Amino acid sequence: MLCPVCVSAVPVCGALGRSQTSTFALCRGRVVRVPTGSLVRVVGTELVIPCNVSDYDGPSEQNFDWSFSSSGSSFVELASTWEAGFAAQLYRERLQRGEIALRRTANDAVELHIKNVQPSDEGHYKCSTPSTDATVQGNYEDTVQVKGNILMGLITSGARLFSATRLCQDTELPCDSAPSSWIGEQGNWQEIQEKAVEVATVLIQPTVLRAAVARSVSVAEGKELDLTCNITTDRTDDVRPEVTWYFSRSPDSTMPGLPVLARLDRDSLVHSSPHVALSRVDARSYHLLVRDVSKENSGYYFCHVALWAPGHNRSWHKVAEARSAPASVDVTWLEPDYQVYLNASKVPEFSDDLTELECRIVDMKSSEASVRFTVSWYYRVNRRSDDVVASELLAVMNGDWTLKYGDRSKQRAQDGDFIFSKEHTDTFSFRIQRTTEEDRGNYYCVVSAWTRQRNDSWVKSKDVFSKPVTIFWASEDSVLVVKARQPKPFFAAGNTFEMTCKVSSKNIKSPRYSVLITAEKPVGDLSSPNETKYIISLDQDSVVKLENWTDASRVDGVVLEKVQEDEFRYRMYQTQVSDAGLYRCMVTAWSPVRGSLWREAATSLSNPIEIDFQTAGPVFNASVHSDTPSVIRGDLIRLFCIITVEGAALDPDDMAFDVSWFAVHSFGLDKAPVLLSSLDRKGIVTTAERDGKSELSLERVSVLEFLLQVHGSEDQDFGNYYCSVTPWVKSPTGSWQKEAEIYSKPIFVTVKMDVLNAFKYPLLIGVGLSTVIGLLSCLIGYCSSHWCCKKEVQETRRERRRLMSMEMD
Repeated sequence: MLCPVCVSAVPVCGALGRSQTSTFALCRGRVVRVPTGSLVRVVGTELVIPCNVSDYDGPSEQNFDWSFSSSGSSFVELASTWEAGFAAQLYRERLQRGEIALRRTANDAVELHIKNVQPSDEGHYKCSTPSTDATVQGNYEDTVQVKGNILMGLITSGARLFSATRLCQDTELPCDSAPSSWIGEQGNWQEIQEKAVEVATVLIQPTVLRAAVARSVSVAEGKELDLTCNITTDRTDDVRPEVTWYFSRSPDSTMPGLPVLARLDRDSLVHSSPHVALSRVDARSYHLLVRDVSKENSGYYFCHVALWAPGHNRSWHKVAEARSAPASVDVTWLEPDYQVYLNASKVPEFSDDLTELECRIVDMKSSEASVRFTVSWYYRVNRRSDDVVASELLAVMNGDWTLKYGDRSKQRAQDGDFIFSKEHTDTFSFRIQRTTEEDRGNYYCVVSAWTRQRNDSWVKSKDVFSKPVTIFWASEDSVLVVKARQPKPFFAAGNTFEMTCKVSSKNIKSPRYSVLITAEKPVGDLSSPNETKYIISLDQDSVVKLENWTDASRVDGVVLEKVQEDEFRYRMYQTQVSDAGLYRCMVTAWSPVRGSLWREAATSLSNPIEIDFQTAGPVFNASVHSDTPSVIRGDLIRLFCIITVEGAALDPDDMAFDVSWFAVHSFGLDKAPVLLSSLDRKGIVTTAERDGKSELSLERVSVLEFLLQVHGSEDQDFGNYYCSVTPWVKSPTGSWQKEAEIYSKPIFVTVKMDVLNAFKYPLLIGVGLSTVIGLLSCLIGYCSSHWCCKKEVQETRRERRRLMSMEMD
């Protein structure tokens, strides 16, 4: 039996000692505590009830027993930290599954965990500790109340009230006279005694919570999406909402892993991306704003709300959660409305003409900055039949302005013949610098509209085709006609020869002409048969050039000039007899290509104009003679070029000759002749460079004889030798007339080898070597016989002496 003072102190220490221990500081005893106030839980959540003990004797680690009663009259064993079979059969399966568990947090503290709380878990939970004290003091058990709408300001736990009631009954103290300090503001002691059982009740009841958003929303692309989540709940106490917005392609909100757009936690902190905003309108409305929406934002939006209530030790418990029905959001896109018109600004009339196509965007009703336009060019063969012809891609421009060429245009684009460009914002251009017959056909363009996405990428949204444009011209052969005429048909040697050429063309675009004057020997002239000589030319830019005109004395003797655009004149001053022949104009028509470039369109040759001198002049002949057609190597070779004159006698002073010597170093004339030396009519000698050691000399020995000498002849000097002679005759007017070049017949020269001189030195060397070798052989034999054989003879003589002496004995 406890003393009245101690008895009166026990309930204070046990039940009210947490807030008023200062009043009864002298009272000590075991105190078992559970959370103060009410514990509120929602069906399906986890229930955690901590329990600790203090002011106890015995070992530091204490054990705990938990009991449960649904009505409060009788408790059923629930769990224990020191007795495995403590729990009743009803709760053993839940303990094995882990739905009910005890977790020790300290030697003097433990937590009761009940997962997935159900309405059947509503009742009284009692925490008790077996006594390890020397004396029974304080309380050994405590209970806690978990109630849905309990007053949060209640500071007295059911355990303390229950303990106070039991202590009042056990000690027979007057309960109605209990001090007011025991019960605070909760009324008199009788009221507390009546509520002792009620506050020890764990009441599980659901909280009403609903979330709603608009069921269907339509928004234009590029605009803002505005959604509001409205919350409805019956809670009026201190609860904090947590709002989360989800997005899904389907209306099923139970799909795992739904992307989170934005979240506002219970501390009112917003977690979102830059283009999504979440704000609180009032206590029951939360606003979601999605900026610059695109097609990707079309789908279903869910609003998920969770209510959190404060618990013990500043913790928070989720008391309710709800998810709204899906809000269907349809992002509509106002595609740009425009038309495409293809125009041929430059149409070719001939081959190699310029072709230019312009693809223009017209009637454009939407020109937003988030839309850009690109073009694709296509070619299709133009056929009159109904056969389907596939289009060939020439070039395509992507949304990032990169241009890709098709197989047909890749090489020509690299060569600069195909040019694709963007002239203006609404105009695309395609140029063919040099249009060929293969380029004839149908062309059309496709303008694509690209829309900017939120990640700054571009997506094609629309294609508009233009009507085709046909590029075609009639392909006719180019015609070029050249007519030559001679204004003065009769003239004599020394006069000026004049010839004009008139040109006409057809089916040639903007032609320009180049002219080449050619000369051929007349029929019957065997000096140079089938030889065409190019004299002078004038190109399409009117630049004159001497071709094979080698007469140094008449460098300015030929003139070619342009009289009109289609007429040219050729003049040859101081004509010579050697100029006789057939003269023609070879004309080439050129068409302009890409500005300063030209293309050859056609070539034509005029009719011949003949120069024929009707004179009875002398006839010259040439022949070759040699006194030494066969020589020994090193000897002198002498060759004479003899000129004979037939017909009219001429004064030697009125004749002059250009003489050239040629050699063909072979037994036949199958090799090209080699120029050896030449002497012009002024007496100037020119000798060609040679590889051999032999030397050449050319001189005029008489009026009609010219001598070629080969000094120190060698084996390579053999072959056929001939001379060419160009006569010059002085006319009565005092001018020199060049006659036709004449050639002599070849003479074969052989170079032999001198056998005696060839073998002289080898024989002398052989005889000398033989003599020296014979003398050496004799000397070696003499020495060998003198020194080696002499010793052997002496030894034989001694032996004979010994034998003779023995015989005598």
